[in-house]
Amino acid sequence: MKARFLDPSEVARAYRDPLSLVSLAVDLVPVIAVFAFGWGATPLVALYWLENLVIGAFTILRMIGTALDSFFSLAMALFMVPFFFLHYGMFCFVHGIFIRAFAAGEDGGAFEPVSLVHWALGTAPEMLWFVAAIIVVSALYYAFDFLWRGEYKASNPQQEMFSPYGRIVTLHIAILLGAGVAFSLNEPLAGVLLLIFIRVVFGMFQAVQRHRKRDARMEASPSVVGDDA
Repeated sequence: MKARFLDPSEVARAYRDPLSLVSLAVDLVPVIAVFAFGWGATPLVALYWLENLVIGAFTILRMIGTALDSFFSLAMALFMVPFFFLHYGMFCFVHGIFIRAFAAGEDGGAFEPVSLVHWALGTAPEMLWFVAAIIVVSALYYAFDFLWRGEYKASNPQQEMFSPYGRIVTLHIAILLGAGVAFSLNEPLAGVLLLIFIRVVFGMFQAVQRHRKRDARMEASPSVVGDDA
């Protein structure tokens, strides 16, 4: 694809897909949390960390789902799913320790995986609702893009296994940039809004990339179900 990421026409095409619009709405919901519920940096980064866990769970489902089109993919998945579970789980565990210490200023307490989940869920009374929204959007993408539109036919366990890591790196960068703005300007709200902005831009990038891949699949196989864009 030769089109640039910020080409307005390509972004507009990507957001003709109702799923992209729903995903954008969920990405923007933290703005409501900040202004309506008084969220600061701690519950926000906890939410994004919990989103990593949700993405990891659906990545496992996607790895297994590739077996619908290939017995070889099933054999790969049987080996790679346990590896991904351990590797990605450890990655998220270390990341969780980092954000708990960095965002909440806590360097003690129990750092078992379950205790980190309990901590993240307890950072705001509304947290469960926001996590539920993320789960619903992820489930919709899995059902419509991956299964109904046939994305599993053009994928494999190895490709799916590596897909979530870029998001974690982006979140790390966003946390550091947000903290830098907050401390340098003495404006915590500015840092929090910057973190949300980076997350939204990353979501837009994902939407455009998703649309590009769908176009490529449709060109390769006209029988693949597409959207009306």
